[in-house]
Amino acid sequence: MLDHLLVDLISSVQDSFDRALLERQAVEERFQVDVFLGDVSWETSYSLPGEGQPPRVRVDLSIDWPTWSQTAYRSWSMGESPAELPEAVVEVAMRIQRLAAAPSVDRVQAVLPATGPALGHDPLVRTAITVEELRPDPTAGSDEETLGPRWAVEGSYEGTIRFDESQLEDPTTVGPVVDALTRWVSSTLVQLADLPLSFLPPDPADAP
Repeated sequence: MLDHLLVDLISSVQDSFDRALLERQAVEERFQVDVFLGDVSWETSYSLPGEGQPPRVRVDLSIDWPTWSQTAYRSWSMGESPAELPEAVVEVAMRIQRLAAAPSVDRVQAVLPATGPALGHDPLVRTAITVEELRPDPTAGSDEETLGPRWAVEGSYEGTIRFDESQLEDPTTVGPVVDALTRWVSSTLVQLADLPLSFLPPDPADAP
């Protein structure tokens, strides 16, 4: 049984990101249930509008709803007092991709602070900055060979939304937490897009 709190949180994120005019990458959205452990997760990706495909910068957001949180929420909704109130684990990855040259990690790190916005009681905490290099296989005969190597860099953050009684009674009160996250994501995407980095053109095969 999936109660409504997680669904309300997901809807709040979607509405807030849409109001910020961020562009949802629909093919990247997933809702998954671990059939063995019972954990539920939702993943989505957004970019700045008009970025092309794939976008130069994007955010990957995931919300994990562990089994114990579902149990705690069900107990609370039945009038019981759980030992701990439910929590949702949030992971945010700020990504620059389609790079034509290896990025300056120092420049990227200057835009990605050690901590992000507070998710209620605790802030998002940066856990890693990763640089990727993709080289096409010269034996594969792919059109990508003409593009040469490509790079991407990603900053990952983790945090937890610890729901209080008022948010359990009225899930819409989590809105300010979500809106703070949206403002930070939007601002960071713009700053990443403004970095003096060299980008490859959009893939013509993905043009509308």
